[in-house]
Order: sequence, then C-alpha cells, then structure tokens
Amino acid sequence: MINLSLNKKVIIFGFIFTFFSSFGQSFFLGLFNAPIRNELGITHGQFGNIYATATIFSSLLLIWVGKKIDEYQIIYYSFFVILLLFLSSLFFSFINNIYFLVIGIFLMRFSGQGLMSHTSTTTISRFFERSRGKALSTIWFGLSFAEFILPVSLTYMLVIYSWRSIWQGIAILIILFLPFLVLNTIKKIKLDSREKDQNSSKKIRIKSWRRSEVIKDYRFYIVSLNMLAMPWIATGIFVYQSFITDSKLWSIYTIPKAFMVYSIASIITLFFSGFLVDKFTSRKLIPLMNIPLLLSMFILFYYKHEFSAFIFLGLVGVSNGLANVLGSSTWAEIYGVKFIGSIKALTTAFMVFSTAFGTAVFGLLIDNGFTIENIAFISGLYVVISLTLLITIRKSLEPIKLRK
Repeated sequence: MINLSLNKKVIIFGFIFTFFSSFGQSFFLGLFNAPIRNELGITHGQFGNIYATATIFSSLLLIWVGKKIDEYQIIYYSFFVILLLFLSSLFFSFINNIYFLVIGIFLMRFSGQGLMSHTSTTTISRFFERSRGKALSTIWFGLSFAEFILPVSLTYMLVIYSWRSIWQGIAILIILFLPFLVLNTIKKIKLDSREKDQNSSKKIRIKSWRRSEVIKDYRFYIVSLNMLAMPWIATGIFVYQSFITDSKLWSIYTIPKAFMVYSIASIITLFFSGFLVDKFTSRKLIPLMNIPLLLSMFILFYYKHEFSAFIFLGLVGVSNGLANVLGSSTWAEIYGVKFIGSIKALTTAFMVFSTAFGTAVFGLLIDNGFTIENIAFISGLYVVISLTLLITIRKSLEPIKLRK
C-alpha cells in the first residue's frame, strides 16, 4: 500500500472498514437467529424485542460517540472503533442468557453496523469532493462483497463449527488485521485533508450546516423517511429469513443462495450509481432509490415459487446499492462537509434505530399471526407514502451557495 496514492489508500480503508461492518449488520446476525433462539429457548418475537431494544440503545449512543469523529484525527478514532469491535465480537461468543444477548447485540450493532460504517462513510464523504459518488460506491463494494460470501459460507460453517467458535475467530481476525490496515492507509489523514483536485478553486462553495440547524430543516425529515425505508424493511427480512423460508416452503439454502443475487445486484448498482451521482447529483436520484424495493415487496407478496426469492432479493439489492451511495452523498451535497461527522452520526443513528423498528415490527406482526404477504403489503405502503412526500419537495433539495 506504500506506493499507492493517498486517494487510493483512503478508498481501501473505507472498503475494508465497510466489509468489517458486516459483523454487526442484520443480514449477518440474522444467520445466528435460530441457534441462539434454540439454545436460549426464546420465540421469534422475544428475539425481535431483544434485538430492537439493544439496537435502539446503540443508536442513541451513536449520536454522541459518532459526533466525536469531527473532533479527533481519524487514525485515533479508527483505533478506538477497532478495539470496540474486537471486544464486542469476543463478548458475543460468551452469550449464555438473555441478559448477555441484549448486551452482545447492543455491542455488535453499535460497533459494527454503527461505528464501522459511520467511520468509513464519513471519512470518504469529507475527504472526497469532486469524485465523492464514485468513492462512496467503491467502498460500499466491501459490504456487498461480504453479503455475497458470508451467508453461504456461514451456513456451511455452522454445520462444522459452533457459533461461539466462529465469533472467537472473527475477534482474532479483527485485532490482527485492522490495526495494520489503518497504519498503512490513513496515518497521514487530517480533519482538513481533501482529495487533490486541480479545479478545486473553481468549485462552488456551499454553506456547511451545523447539526443544530439541520434538525430544524423540514427537508431533513422527509429525505430521512425515504432513506430509512431500506434499513428497516431489509432488516426485518434478514433477521426473519427463517420465517420467510418456512412460510414459502423453501429450502433452507434458498435465501442464502439468493443473497448472492442480492449482492451481485448491489455491486452492479453501486458501479453505476457512483458515476450517476457525480454527473447528476444525489438530489436528483433520490426519488428512484426505493422503486426497486417497492417492486420487491410486490414479488414477496404475490409469488411463492423458490425462484421468486432470487428476483425479490435482487430487487432489494438494487435499492441497497442506490441507498448506500445516496445515503452518504446526499447529506454532504445539501449540508456541506465541515460538520458532516455530527450530521452523519445523527443519520446513522436514525438508520440503526430504523433497523430496531423493523425487527420489532416484523417480530410483533409474526407473533400476532400476520403472514409474510401481509407484512410485505405494509412495507410497500410505507414506501409509497414516503416517496410521495419526497416527490412533492424534490425541487427544494438545493444547498445554500456561498459567495466567494
């Protein structure tokens, strides 16, 4: 990595951190749903409530801890996140009761899905300006790659190894590899470091909003409603994939295999979305973001054949690819980058909270006899309402330009 340009080193850092955030993502934790429930003797709804409660507390803490990325050099902040992820993964392997399960999920959601993804996307959003879209789409390949290889790999590994041994192996990998990565990629990055751009003097300067100003802006909440559709719906699907499998009478390997289509669709979308964002801006692309997700809910509602799982998750993957890039670049476009860490801490907390919401709602509906078709209809209705609100304000999504 020593001979690489600084731009490439920052992207490698973001890619790897995004990959490692997968250990706290719902698609990964959901794979341990069945063995943990069987060992602790809890229902789908109980697991969902525990998952939701732990996730809510992690999102609240993230608002404060995530803001600190604007105050400390990224190398020190990254080492803190790595240590926390290591300890969280190690603790997860010792879960033997409900109380430990709450703490374990809280730690993994906070350190993995929360801080790892927050650190990578904030670093990229701040460092890159001219090529922000392509840079963000590149680092999100890390998560797509994880979504491609981990579900099937873990499904087979659980046949050979205990779930506790797997988590101990993850902890060892984290502490041995990630510090080496940080020292060889972002050691020289400062809070005011930016990508080299010969045309930077010609760029239009925009106002950088403080978080206190952002929370008073009505546009923030309407855009957030659309940004949160993908996290809460996808989380419910990932965590309760065993329920979907049972409801549709699919093979236990159907959804893990369909995750490969989901990942490929995410990767293809990421590849194109980065170029589209840099050319058209995120603000103009947001209305398109959740349309594939809406179509996926129709597939889940209407079809039962195993092949529909691949189409359904493929469409979710398209929305995921769009959401990953737009979810980071949109805020930087509208509100500037000086305080982007504190703003993204809030939006990431919202995202984590929404995953708790999705888990709780899916679990509650399942325990009260709702079918997966009923749940798909409710999810689709949310997408339609939030999209309608966004379309009504799309022309107002412009940054405040500053005079030179």
